[in-house]
Amino acid sequence: MTTNSPWRPTRSVSLDCWRRASSDRALLTDRRGFLRAGAILGAGAWAGLPVAAQRSAPSKLKITAVKTYVLRHHLSRPMGVSVSVPLDKVRRTLLVKIETDAGLTGWGETAPIGGARGTIADQIAPQLVGQNPLDHRRLWRLIWGPNFGNALATGAVDIALNDLRGKALGLPVTDLFGGRLRDRVPAYASAMNYLEGLEPEDHFPKEAAELVKQGYQALKMRIGRYPVAREARVAAAIRAAVGPDIRLMADGNAAYTFATALDMGRKLHELGFEMFEEPLPQSPKYAGYEELRQKLPLSLAAGEAVDSRASAKDLIDRRVMDIIQPDVSLCGGIGELLAIAEMAALSGIRCIPHCWGSDIVIAATTHVLALLPDPHPGFPTDTPMLEYDQTENPWRNGLAKDPPQVVRGSVDVPVKPGLGIEVNEEVVKKYAVAG
Repeated sequence: MTTNSPWRPTRSVSLDCWRRASSDRALLTDRRGFLRAGAILGAGAWAGLPVAAQRSAPSKLKITAVKTYVLRHHLSRPMGVSVSVPLDKVRRTLLVKIETDAGLTGWGETAPIGGARGTIADQIAPQLVGQNPLDHRRLWRLIWGPNFGNALATGAVDIALNDLRGKALGLPVTDLFGGRLRDRVPAYASAMNYLEGLEPEDHFPKEAAELVKQGYQALKMRIGRYPVAREARVAAAIRAAVGPDIRLMADGNAAYTFATALDMGRKLHELGFEMFEEPLPQSPKYAGYEELRQKLPLSLAAGEAVDSRASAKDLIDRRVMDIIQPDVSLCGGIGELLAIAEMAALSGIRCIPHCWGSDIVIAATTHVLALLPDPHPGFPTDTPMLEYDQTENPWRNGLAKDPPQVVRGSVDVPVKPGLGIEVNEEVVKKYAVAG
């Protein structure tokens, strides 16, 4: 037990000690003490087994500050997806740091849009300062309460609170939620974006082949910027470059009409693609997706924009997708994503979370994936995968001193307390901007 621990040392009581204490009237008249003594005997004392009861004082850990940082990086080459007009020249993210009186900190992340930073600073932070971060269920309700359902703000704070809670308890996030189901998580390369000055025919197949050489067994490309016939030829070139055994997926980024999405989906199916992600616009409420799902010959993925278990339930009940893709930083946090995944499983819908951020979101998503069950027992081939962004990002393998690494197409689930990473605050200072 270290001297700076927020916990007081526990007191262990042996069976002999209990026998000596049983003559004490205080123990017998104290209902809680009496029940605790009964629990000791019931746990095996009569069988002669060594049994101990532990008592500890409540933690006095307190939150002292909630800080936000917007990070910005100018891309060396403008890039984007089908609907990025013009192509993006800057990458941004929003980090949250929660500090305590014991020196422990927790980190979270979300997209710096939708008033997330203001909601955290003006609404959530004043509610959290002075609170015990281990009061998890109470704080979860507290951070949802004053912000009118801003899931981006809540997601960042929830990730930070769970990182902090794990550090305080000496447990990785997976242990906070019942224990991991796997120690390694398969990853797919989220790649092949549109780049300024390059045609997709020239760099998509080469990029795909290089990623396979790195050990990836699953890849996702971006489509939707050009006509169906042209991009079908690009998809065919990618299949030829990687061979028949590599799993391929395509992200339409809401660039299609119903007719063109169906046309493109059929061509992808002929090439052995297994997933078509969000080809239609997401709003309002993924209109038209249930009909498209019924007609597509390959799996339809959607749901990266869900902002709570409530909005996810609506999509699940309507069966608008075969695969739901909640994002831990956008849907309200770790617990919310797990609730969404459980609801989806009850309806036979797979969950492959969306992941597009720094080492913080990657670590949080990896923990979540370690907690998600396979879709069936036996020898499943559809284990949930980690989306691993390949675009220019200085906060992937750079923000954390010991980030999760993809090795031979999979990632080790962190075992250190909390998210299992140590944020390099010098990197935060280097990229932080006023807003």
